[in-house]
Amino acid sequence: MPATDPARPSPRQRRAAFSCFLHRWGPAGIGLAAGAAVLGPALGPGYVLRYDMVFVPNAPLSPAALGWGDGFPRAVPSDAVAALLGMVLPGDVVQTLLLLTVFVLGAAGAARLVPGPGLAARSAAALAYVWNPFLAERLLLGQWALLLGYAGLPWVVAAAARYRGPRDLPRVGAALVPAAIGGFSSAVLSALVALPIALLRPWRRAIAASAAVLGCLAVAALPWLVPALASAATTDPAAVDVFAVRADTPLGTVASLLSLGGIWNARAVPPGFAEPVGAVGRLVLSLVALTGWGWLLRRGPQPGFQAGLTAAAAAGLLVALAGTVEAGRGVLRALIDLWPGFGPLRDGHLYLAPLALLQAVGLAGAVQWWGQSGGRGTARGSRAATRLLAGCALLAPVVLLPGLAWGAWGTLRPVDYPHEWVTVQRLVNEDPHEGALLSLPWSAYRGFPTGKDAATVVLDPAIKMVDRPVVWNDALRVRDGEQLRVVAGEDPRAQRIAPLMGDDGLPRDTPDLAQRLAAEGVRYVLVDRTNVPEGSSLGFAHTGFTAVHDGPLLLLLKVTD
Repeated sequence: MPATDPARPSPRQRRAAFSCFLHRWGPAGIGLAAGAAVLGPALGPGYVLRYDMVFVPNAPLSPAALGWGDGFPRAVPSDAVAALLGMVLPGDVVQTLLLLTVFVLGAAGAARLVPGPGLAARSAAALAYVWNPFLAERLLLGQWALLLGYAGLPWVVAAAARYRGPRDLPRVGAALVPAAIGGFSSAVLSALVALPIALLRPWRRAIAASAAVLGCLAVAALPWLVPALASAATTDPAAVDVFAVRADTPLGTVASLLSLGGIWNARAVPPGFAEPVGAVGRLVLSLVALTGWGWLLRRGPQPGFQAGLTAAAAAGLLVALAGTVEAGRGVLRALIDLWPGFGPLRDGHLYLAPLALLQAVGLAGAVQWWGQSGGRGTARGSRAATRLLAGCALLAPVVLLPGLAWGAWGTLRPVDYPHEWVTVQRLVNEDPHEGALLSLPWSAYRGFPTGKDAATVVLDPAIKMVDRPVVWNDALRVRDGEQLRVVAGEDPRAQRIAPLMGDDGLPRDTPDLAQRLAAEGVRYVLVDRTNVPEGSSLGFAHTGFTAVHDGPLLLLLKVTD
């Protein structure tokens, strides 16, 4: 009989090592697979442009990216991080890596919060957290920076729950890195989940934990908080009505919110989302997840975050519901009118993020509950039925939300910037003289060509492309049925230039246009011809302008007067 090699692991040891590997890295692998399935064609070469998601080639580390623009620093420091990474990697590669990070980081973090070692339960939490209506609708709004903070929420929850003293500060600080990159909305969400977890413990520990969490949150918020406090930007209280949650399924507003939907922009809804069967299925899944969460609360011992996360999810749901009734909207408008710092409260859908995390862990609790029930049964059929139910719970998020797959059925697809954009970028950035760039037509969003006579709506790329202040119409227009609602812009200089613009988004016939623009510090005027209304005249026939680039897509003028 041949002697066994003591250095060679036995089959049992290999199985144990493989099981340990799956428990450790399986959720991250699920996140990576989910990211690949969701992004699909967006993983190819080129830039995925969609509403607020604007990555550009050769992105400069401009003053606006650092927070020193004229408007509210909403894209700070996410734009700066993307620009720094773009110095090492191509811009489209940076975008792909950041988007995949959302899925991997979020799935791995959600799985860590599941009590117990069950791989099926951890996998269910991982997939549910990165495949749900909240993530889908925010992704279709292009809010990648917010989703980066969303992916970091489970890590913030774990770090806040484990805080026992100053030695745990590095863990809390590291958990807040995604929120620090994501900016103000991500920081608000992190505070919403971290503070209740720190407070809901014995009072002496609560004081120390809350002070530590607040200190770390303040440090993480410094990149956008300092320029925000120094900014003269204002927030229009009317935005509360525009950004109020609304029903995006036939089941009504409350059911849409419980199902993690309810976005205010109808174009950010995944394909097939309003189908009754899918809507009912997602609501049932949410109720199952809430039941599983209740089971986790009852079973004990608690891992230290359940009470705090429950409070955060309830508070977030109340903020979202406040926008559905006139009394709640009135309170929110009054708060924003009192201090612009309350502006983040206008987007109620944003605050469903803690509920999404609670439901993800709750779904894992439901899987564990079914597993224990099946384990106590003596009949083989009972155990098989339990495994079947657990498998259904694991795959239910994908089955009930198929419109998120493959780039939301091709909605997210990469495009290449026409060479004219790069040419204009080089001409403007190589000019050593100071002065802002005025971007026209006078509209915040552009129809960007994506090929085959199709276009996608995207925030004006000029804002991200040039290394100087950009004056643009930051007023937001949202169509609510037959009514067009307008939220006033925040940039004081843009508000002063707005009266010079006509209904077609181009300057009125003003003889002293160049002098008035120069008085506002404008050195360049960029006109995107592809978005000029048909029949409009570009004007600029008066003296004071010199054409620097005149192409079929873009016209770049220098103010010489």
